[in-house]
Amino acid sequence: MTVRIHKKGIRALGISESFTKNVSKASILAGVVMRADMIVDGFTFSRTEVGGMDATQNIIQMYDALDRQDINILLLNGCVISWYNVVDLNHVADTTELPLICVTYNDSTGLEAYFKENFPNDCQHRIEVYKKNGSRKPLKLHTGHTIYVRFLNISEEETSKLLNKFTLHGTIPEPLRIARLLARSLMRSSTTTS
Repeated sequence: MTVRIHKKGIRALGISESFTKNVSKASILAGVVMRADMIVDGFTFSRTEVGGMDATQNIIQMYDALDRQDINILLLNGCVISWYNVVDLNHVADTTELPLICVTYNDSTGLEAYFKENFPNDCQHRIEVYKKNGSRKPLKLHTGHTIYVRFLNISEEETSKLLNKFTLHGTIPEPLRIARLLARSLMRSSTTTS
């Protein structure tokens, strides 16, 4: 699948989350549609169970709820969210028929031991989905920072160009940065009103 990287109106849907460990039963998911010229032109929201395994379906529902044909790429802030709620990246990419880039910011030796320790009843399923997502590749951004990426339906070269286009400074691409701010704000407001 070819992504027209240089197209000014290329749109990314960035999805990030927020929850408070040992407090939240649900995590807030926020999605931001952003053009390559940094114009925001859409939002979508959902919740996912902390410690559950519903993140994959909820992310797909967020995309479906937008009901837009002009989104060119899906960006995810991690594939293990909401306290080990593992996103099936292949299923998301296949269902949405979009190129998908999953971004993380720290090196890791893996999470299998944590799945076994915290989820003995379904750890094998979590491990299976996590392994199916594949390994991450380090990517050095034009900002000088290194991030770690998984990418589906898009080449490594296109992934690099797209992330550099959407990252103004630091490590976090703008659609994900704004989505994370939104999710945190909604989480704070929901805890203060409940």
